[in-house]
Amino acid sequence: MSAFNHQKYVPFTPIAIKNRRWPDNTIKTAPQWCSVDLRDGNQALIEPMSVSQKKRLFQLLVDTGFKEIEVGFPAASQPDFDFVRWLIDNNKIPRDVTIQVLTQARPELIKRTFDAVAGSTRAIIHLYNSTSKIQREQVFGLDRKSIIDIAREGAIEIRQCAEARPETQWVFQYSPESFTATELEFAVEICDAVTAIWQPVSQGPVIINLPATVEMASPNVYADQIEWFLSHVARRDAITLSVHTHNDRGCAVAAAELAVMAGANRVEGTLLGNGERTGNMDIITMAMNLYSQGIDPKLDLSDMDGIVNCVKECTQLPVHPRHPYVGALVFTAFSGSHQDAIKKCLAQRSEDSPWEVAYLPIDPTDLGRSYQEIIRVNSQSGKGGIAYVLEQNYGFQLPRWLQIEFSSAIQSRAEDTGSEVEPMHIWEIFESRYLQNTTPCQLQDFSLERKDIDHFSGVIAHTKGLTQIQGEGNGTLDAFINGLEKGFDINMQILEYHEHALSQGTGSEAIAYMQVKCNDQRYSGVAVHEDIVTASFNALLSALNQFMVAQAIRAT
Repeated sequence: MSAFNHQKYVPFTPIAIKNRRWPDNTIKTAPQWCSVDLRDGNQALIEPMSVSQKKRLFQLLVDTGFKEIEVGFPAASQPDFDFVRWLIDNNKIPRDVTIQVLTQARPELIKRTFDAVAGSTRAIIHLYNSTSKIQREQVFGLDRKSIIDIAREGAIEIRQCAEARPETQWVFQYSPESFTATELEFAVEICDAVTAIWQPVSQGPVIINLPATVEMASPNVYADQIEWFLSHVARRDAITLSVHTHNDRGCAVAAAELAVMAGANRVEGTLLGNGERTGNMDIITMAMNLYSQGIDPKLDLSDMDGIVNCVKECTQLPVHPRHPYVGALVFTAFSGSHQDAIKKCLAQRSEDSPWEVAYLPIDPTDLGRSYQEIIRVNSQSGKGGIAYVLEQNYGFQLPRWLQIEFSSAIQSRAEDTGSEVEPMHIWEIFESRYLQNTTPCQLQDFSLERKDIDHFSGVIAHTKGLTQIQGEGNGTLDAFINGLEKGFDINMQILEYHEHALSQGTGSEAIAYMQVKCNDQRYSGVAVHEDIVTASFNALLSALNQFMVAQAIRAT
């Protein structure tokens, strides 16, 4: 008998509100953003981030414009403690950025937390304890009074620790964990007990964070909970109301947006929605939703490829090609009717007019994308068949992004000839398009020195002679690119990379595939060599050569 039985689940009880106000509200300004990538996002990873990855992600968050960043749970993790100390001791926190640290309501953990952030200019101490009926009765075996006592004792300890360290500007934050499963009157009661101890004023408000630790109902119910809470909580004028939604029902972004409509003015989340179970609220999606409505998101998302690459490399998590706003295929039309509509709209559009293009909710160029990838051939079976022929006959395992790109060349050949494209012709087109781009630049010789930073030194032969290039970076490819950029006055960025040993022919040969952005134009390079580093360098040069040839043609 099947265990799939909906009758074991009880519907969530609606919130009784007469004349609810939030449905008539609109979002007119972006909320305060707080990134929790380095704490909530990190603890959800199969392999937690290394120190170097944390440093890189923190810098990305700062560069993107976050003013509040939760950097760890220092009392629960020595690596978190050490990372927070590194940020403070090495002056890595900009004056306009506030770090946030999480702690449970236990005196020894709170003291350790203050030790971690000692000496910081400004810090948010984020206190939490579980308040839901399930947690109280089944996990802790405590009544309501005991749960309030835990919160009060934690709040007192935080106030005393802060008073002992007046050199730092302290901001207090409290979260009734599992708020969505907590009785609303009890959530108000325990938050009032905490703020009574902290005694906030409008000039120095506390943050009350109401997390959907588990998403349990539709987003409108969460908005009802926020509105009810705000209409009953004490000291409302001295509270910054924050929300922290999870994606168990797939509605974290919607819940956060409706919560802002209901009165929340601060939102916690992660870039691309990484988090426990199905994830946290995706800040990029919500910010871009606001952007698409003409609202300044207060975040710089103009280099979306750079943001996505950094997050992927730091979290070791893939990004779905259909991920809103950031996926590789979100601005791509395969349908002929969609392609025709997009082309007609773009042809009629003037630069100073509002954005109104069929099937494209925003202009891809706003995110550092180009119009190159908008219109591609619609032939799913064609891409799969082409990839199968190249792998079975020649050992090339094309990554999906290259399958999509290369299929357009084969489709054009099929349409021109009106007949089937034989495997040998597929190979000839592939070889000509990707493997024979050896001019104007060729790598003659190179050496690598690998220390804390990789150093590249080499000679590039081109039509004008020999050029000595030198570069450095975090990795051999980064160092090589740095040298090319200086030697040829060009901006380059690797967007996609894939490598494997050839499955046909000589077993010692390796192949590298690369998609590279050269001065905002994308080119794909492929190269084969016995040494994978050399193959990677040649694949990069293949893309650069295509760019240079295109530039020369434009110049004439």
